[in-house]
This record gives sequence, C-alpha cells and structure tokens, in this order.
Amino acid sequence: MSGEAANMFDLTGKVALVTGAGSGLGRAFSEGLASIGARVVCADRNRSWADETAAIINAKRNDALSLGVDVSETDSVQALAQRVGEACGRVDILINNAGIATNPVRTHEMPIEDWDRLVAINLRGTFLCSRAIIPLMLAGGGSIINIASIAGLVGHYPGFPALGANYSAAKAGVIGFTRQLAAEYAKDNIRANAIAPGWHGGTRLAEERKAKATPDEIARFEESILKGTPMGRRGRPEELQGLAVYLASDASRYVTGQVFVQDGGWTAI
Repeated sequence: MSGEAANMFDLTGKVALVTGAGSGLGRAFSEGLASIGARVVCADRNRSWADETAAIINAKRNDALSLGVDVSETDSVQALAQRVGEACGRVDILINNAGIATNPVRTHEMPIEDWDRLVAINLRGTFLCSRAIIPLMLAGGGSIINIASIAGLVGHYPGFPALGANYSAAKAGVIGFTRQLAAEYAKDNIRANAIAPGWHGGTRLAEERKAKATPDEIARFEESILKGTPMGRRGRPEELQGLAVYLASDASRYVTGQVFVQDGGWTAI
C-alpha cells in the first residue's frame, strides 16, 4: 500500500464517540479507532465498564474519555452531547453500538415489556444519539456508523427460539434509519452506514439468555450457529475493527447509505 493510500485510513485528530463502549464490540471499536489515531469518547450505561475501556486506550495513548449514558433516555443523551461538545468541540465519528438482547421466545409468547425495553435501547437509542450528535458534525462533516445485525436482514428459527422478533425488528429499523440519514445529510458531508454483524463471541449481549438457559439449550444454540456459518465458527469482536476504521475514515468518503454484512458467510447460503 502506498503512503498516500495508507493515509486515507488515518484518523489522527478525529473525535469519535462510541456508545456501548464498555465491552464486546463497543470496546473493540473504541480500541480500533484509537489505534489509528482517533480521540475516543467511550460511553456506556455502566460507567465503570466505560472507564475500563478508556483505561485500556489511555495506557497506550492517553487521550480517551469515558462518560455514562442511558441511550434510551432523552435527557441522558442530551447531557452526553453537551459534555462531548464541551470537552471536544465536535464529533467526527459516531458509532451507535449500544444494544441489548432479551431472552428469545416466539412472538406470541413475548412479553410486551421485553419488546418495549429492547426497542427503546436498540432503535430509539440510535435515533436519540444521532439526533443529539449531528449538530456537532454539521460544521465539519462526519461519519455515522450504526450497528445493525444479520437479524435485521434474515430470519432464523432452527426449531427453537434463537432470536427475538423484537431484536430483529429493531435491527431492521436501524438499517432503514441509516439509509434515511444518508439521504438527509449527504450534502452536509455527513455519511451514514450500517454494519450488520453475524454471530460474534466475546460480548455481553447474550447474558440474559444464558442466565435462563440450560446447558443443553446453550449447546443446541451453539450447534445451530456453527452449522449455519460456512466458516464454521463465531466471529471475534476485533475482526470488526478494520470495517469500522474503513467506514470512519476518508477511505470510504464516497460511501453512504450502505449495509456491510460481516457474518462468516451466514447470509450467503
């Protein structure tokens, strides 16, 4: 790669905000952006987890911040935007990663409160954070990366509940929201794209499921994932870093409104 091409990925001087940064994919995104030069604001509902991510980055670079936020609460998100604006002056990169998964059941068995709780975080939270942070991008442009899922593209029922309809619907909504953002803000030099990961290990997303599942149910679930993935394994959070860096950087400056699937071939068969 020539020096000029390599510089297209350089994020030096850029300010990135990552929600759900305290663990899993959010931590991987935060570390990946920081490694290419970005100043990263690590935001999470669990402030101590956000502190841990910032400490990992600061041990190498000493320029990460950590903040607490509940992305489903308007006041909390507005307070986050105000603090980021005061500390950094702008945002160049926003990764809307915060999300949860409830215990999967079939649709007719799903508690309404589980639907509302998940949609409030996974979809409404993406809207609230984008709404609050876009004003910090308008002067200089930026890149919004929304974390969707293969669940927003295809259904999956291996004979037992493996995904909740609330999760699938929210992630499909994130994809539609991303495309609308791309259309609305292209002339402001703000790009919006979505990443749709497949089955990844090393996250806290399935904690609620695992707390209620038997060892046999967990084994059946894992078997269904491996059988449906041509690569024969789960993804690792760090394997998403390159894609996030690409979408955050000038290397993708003519790319907007797109969904990038990273799933080991799951949606190819």
